Amino acid sequence: MSGGSGGKKKLSKAERLRLQKEEEDRRLIEEEEARLRAEQEEAERLEKERIVREERERLEAKDQERRGTELAELHSLEENFLSARQWKADYRAHAKWEHYMQCDGSPDPAVPQEINTFMSLWQENKNEDIEFVIKKGNQVLNLIEKLNFLLLDTPPNELMEKVIIQYQESILELQSLLHQKYNEATEHLLKKASTFADSDSGNMDVVIKDKNITFCIWGNLKKNPRFKNHMFCDAENGFDLPKTVATSDVAVRILHTHYDHISPLQLIPKLHLKVQAPESKPELTVLYDMKEEKEEEQKSGEDSSLVIEKESDGRKSAISFKDSTKIDPGENEKLEEESDKKLENVSTISGVQVAPLQVATDEKEEEIIGENVVDLHQFTPVGGVYLIDALKLPPQAKQIKGWTMVELLDVGLETYPYPPESEETEDATYPRIGVILRLLDSVIFFEEPMVARWDSAGKQWRTDGISDIKYKMKEKQISFEMDAFYTITLIQDAHLNMPYQSWELRPNGTDELLFTVVTAFADVQMQIKGNQCMLSSVMVDGSEQLSHLTGKWTSLIDLIIALKKAGVNIFPSDYSYKYVCVNKKTPLAEFTTYQQMALVASAFAFSWSKWNLASGQDQVVFKVSEHLKTDAVKDEDWSLYMFNGQRAQRLRISETSEAFSEDLAENTEFHSTLYHLIKDFASEEAIEKVKKASCLFIDAISQLLIATRVLTYS
Repeated sequence: MSGGSGGKKKLSKAERLRLQKEEEDRRLIEEEEARLRAEQEEAERLEKERIVREERERLEAKDQERRGTELAELHSLEENFLSARQWKADYRAHAKWEHYMQCDGSPDPAVPQEINTFMSLWQENKNEDIEFVIKKGNQVLNLIEKLNFLLLDTPPNELMEKVIIQYQESILELQSLLHQKYNEATEHLLKKASTFADSDSGNMDVVIKDKNITFCIWGNLKKNPRFKNHMFCDAENGFDLPKTVATSDVAVRILHTHYDHISPLQLIPKLHLKVQAPESKPELTVLYDMKEEKEEEQKSGEDSSLVIEKESDGRKSAISFKDSTKIDPGENEKLEEESDKKLENVSTISGVQVAPLQVATDEKEEEIIGENVVDLHQFTPVGGVYLIDALKLPPQAKQIKGWTMVELLDVGLETYPYPPESEETEDATYPRIGVILRLLDSVIFFEEPMVARWDSAGKQWRTDGISDIKYKMKEKQISFEMDAFYTITLIQDAHLNMPYQSWELRPNGTDELLFTVVTAFADVQMQIKGNQCMLSSVMVDGSEQLSHLTGKWTSLIDLIIALKKAGVNIFPSDYSYKYVCVNKKTPLAEFTTYQQMALVASAFAFSWSKWNLASGQDQVVFKVSEHLKTDAVKDEDWSLYMFNGQRAQRLRISETSEAFSEDLAENTEFHSTLYHLIKDFASEEAIEKVKKASCLFIDAISQLLIATRVLTYS
């Protein structure tokens, strides 16, 4: 038996070639099949694209064909904004007449003669006690609030420049007069300091608390160095004096004004749509205030802007005036052709023209903020101002042989210099002044605030000169040391609650609506009823805050001012985009959406969508649901809508989809307005409710949306 008989048979050359040929033929067949499949798939893809394209073109043509009709119908709804403006103008005129007819002696702050007479008469009165000044001061604060409200509530085209200047000057003069009166009352009080001597220490100790101020004053009658520190128990404010001061004729005043009359006046952005009715064309012009981020856009507004400054008692106020020119509707066609312009400047939205107004910028605001200087665009004083002063104690009355004798000095209220003002002691170091301050319960601090002092020379808040800061935030107490007597405030980041995590706008009755904004620190809920607003709740870490503000109906402007004063800022300023990660959208898309949301919000709920971050600058995406009940909207009831200001569509994707897509939902069409797209899926009851909504209700919603700018700051 041969040894190779059990081995593998060796293939012949011909067999190998045959196998190779078979393999090659099989590969060629597979390649051909793959090519044919690819061609077929490509043909199918192109066919699908053609069908989709043709369908889109058909829908676009249909949208264009009925555009004029839809815009005319939208215009009838937009008349609500004009009606609201007229109502407000009539209301202001009526309020003015009512005040005139009352004849109660209180001045109309908008009338220069009346406000000047009021100030002159009070200026002439001397030797008023502190209780009277506090009471009169509340009247002055009320006058200042009225002037601020007029500046914010009156449409710009109804306020002449000279009137705005007059209001600003009146505010500054009233602030200055009030501070002067507090000083006069303090001097009057110190002249009889010995009558307020404390039984334990023998020193003067006076605390007066009111809704707008906390007044604490200590007079060093005994000059005992053992009593160099003092706590005003009723106010929980206190101080620790250097020994040299504690043995001098000195008084220490901690005047806590719960308001801020120290910081420069800042113009709060207008909250309303400024509606102008053209003379010859049946369309509305809607203007809005907004900060343009691009330098070239800023330059374009310089010619039409005017900044006016006024020095008053060491404080400066600035106010800007802006002119707007109506744009030819034909401009819109050019913008549609040039997509790279992204409709940033001007455009015609349906029957409405939108023109962004440039914000005039003070040259100083363009300068780099110095070290230790507080940038009031980024940060804001919260909880009022603490004026901490060392004052010279005037001579006290003495009893001599039955006579009461007192040395009279006609020098007014004198400050006690510390550190001593002397050339020899310029480089010397002096012991620091210890201070303990009680924070207001009516204010929320979301984090430990900065302590800042007012620099009267530089007209700015600074953080130097303050050291050894210790926080007891649960006890609402803060202590620190300072190298001189300063006016102090507590500074908080103005944008802690931006960007928002989510928001929702939900109708809950006839001309009633619930608005919710969820931030990293707080859940804020507000209601609108007619043209009034109410803070429903502010939840922080599961507990309700600001009970003194909740449940009270007021105007939107007053509510915004109150919330910002309380440390809850969900209202972006013209400069907020510099400090917040903004989801930038074109003005055309953003502001037209706010307006059209307001028009239908009486019967439809709106909410935040994560896809708004993915839709680009030209499009806004949000959730919509018809809502005629008062309970919460179910997740399955929401639909996604996309709008660019000129074309609205319903999206196929949902909030839980894996990727963003602009594909239209099945059996839906394009529309020129949000109203008509919503109308396709709305019940007759909902549309009827939209048509019957109050113009003041619609206007209030649009103002609220513009004030919070939820589409870009979420």
